[in-house]
Amino acid sequence: MNTTPSTSPAPARRVAVVTGGSRGIGRAVSRKLAHDGLAVVVNYAHDPAAAEETVAEITAGGGPAIAVRADVADEHDVAALFDRAEKEFGGVDVLVNSAGRLALSPIAALDLSVLDAVHRTNIRGTFVTAQQAARRLRPGGSFVAFSTSVVGTQFPAYGAYAASKGAVEAMTLILARELRGRNVTVNAVAPGPTATDLFLEGKSEEEIERLAKVPPLERLGTPEDIAEVVAFLASPAGHWVNGQVLRANGGMV
Repeated sequence: MNTTPSTSPAPARRVAVVTGGSRGIGRAVSRKLAHDGLAVVVNYAHDPAAAEETVAEITAGGGPAIAVRADVADEHDVAALFDRAEKEFGGVDVLVNSAGRLALSPIAALDLSVLDAVHRTNIRGTFVTAQQAARRLRPGGSFVAFSTSVVGTQFPAYGAYAASKGAVEAMTLILARELRGRNVTVNAVAPGPTATDLFLEGKSEEEIERLAKVPPLERLGTPEDIAEVVAFLASPAGHWVNGQVLRANGGMV
């Protein structure tokens, strides 16, 4: 009888790149994926201190993480982001594109330069990150984009933002179909009102309370609520979900 202990190698650690991973939902996603055992590349555009703080939280818990600056709408930056992830950790299995820009204004009053900035980050940024995901994610990997439940609710003043996220939803199933045979999933998460600095900025207490009452669960979502959904889609357990937009919004229409 052979009593020699097994020496089969441990499975390689999976690797995630999280754009916009230094704040809000992106930070919660970075922490959740690290908790689930992934090495995390925390991408940021403008706030290195917040990114390093996120990395410090992850490494304090024993997980590997690095912070890397990149503009998601710049194809050279995003290619370099993947290069760095591959150099540090050997490859990329998960790309979560949570970087985004929000501007609220009636359509008639919106400065078109603001429209261009929103669409550059939200549409072009999603397209550029999707390109790199399509080219470089390892088999068994996942690309998770971000939409918004406002695509369905169509609240006034969200015209530019909802239009940009409608484009993200259009890309999702198309890319999933284009990756046939690659064993890579493509999905989008569409949060409802979520208690992040981005959402709360400029809103009165009355407006926040009114929005919190819209879902049947009668509260705002938390970044951790959304991170749980993303983590499921990025995991082997969620790999049969493909080409979908998941409205993580507590039941609001």
